[in-house]
Amino acid sequence: MRVVVTGGLGFIGSALIRWILDTQPDVDVINLDCQTYAGNPANLIGYEKSPRYRWVEAKIQDADAVSTLLASESVDAIVNCAAESHVDRSIADPEPFISTNVLGTEVLLHYGRRYGVGKYLQMSTDEVYGSLGSDGFFTEESPLDPSSPYSASKASADLLVLAHHHTYAQNVVITRCSNNYGPYQYPEKLIPLFITNGVEGKPWPLYGDGNNIRDWIYVMDHVEAVWEVLTRGQAGRVYNVGARNEHSNREVALELLRQMELPETVIVPVDDRLGHDRRYAIDPTRLETELGWHARHAWLSALDETVSWYRQHETWWKPLKTGEPPKI
Repeated sequence: MRVVVTGGLGFIGSALIRWILDTQPDVDVINLDCQTYAGNPANLIGYEKSPRYRWVEAKIQDADAVSTLLASESVDAIVNCAAESHVDRSIADPEPFISTNVLGTEVLLHYGRRYGVGKYLQMSTDEVYGSLGSDGFFTEESPLDPSSPYSASKASADLLVLAHHHTYAQNVVITRCSNNYGPYQYPEKLIPLFITNGVEGKPWPLYGDGNNIRDWIYVMDHVEAVWEVLTRGQAGRVYNVGARNEHSNREVALELLRQMELPETVIVPVDDRLGHDRRYAIDPTRLETELGWHARHAWLSALDETVSWYRQHETWWKPLKTGEPPKI
């Protein structure tokens, strides 16, 4: 089996590639990644020399590059992990999000269909559902109600994917996952930002009152779910991926402070993000009952492992925070 993983130098894409190469000996991986600021070849150190892996440097919205790749290779599946994903950046400049997340998705779908790719998986986000109140959960039937240019671009991509199934009978599936954490996450995201700022003795900027709630999932649980959906999911289906692990941003910060033995005074409230959704919570029942997947990693122990990883890998994240080239 040969799989194209787009965005494979990023946080989740590289985790998926490492997992495939470690656990699926009959699967070859082509990594299609243009190496944006969040893509780091060091995420795959030790894997880049595998005979079952190669990296093609190109944007997913580059039709010529995608067409050339799929025409020249016998590809069984595409997993589209590539995305502009930081909400704050989308508020400042939406255009790259539309280009990558919407146009790029259409290019992959179009040429995947033209060249007979057997299955396409779109990695989406719970943010396409918008914001929840104090109770209830997002199911796959929840209406799409995105709140930011980022989530709107991902919702648009999801609709394109489903349209290709309904119009062309293309074998597609969508995963919508909650907030990820773990090693190799770019340090603009909340958990790695707080950990690395803690190591550096810098303050922790916390949006608003800190009571925005997210369902947190360890990245390796997520990629295992993606593989289950790719290989066994029903065509045209959406599968929510969540760990039933809700915590407010303030609760996350306090737990990290405890693990890092830092005082609460390092937390500095900052003005809230524009259009900041109050609560996300995922119901993963479909994934659990249809495919037998369950999150395996406990919150506190996986968070502790994440803190330890960032403490032990300063040479990986410090260049990213200073704008230096990534270290390999």
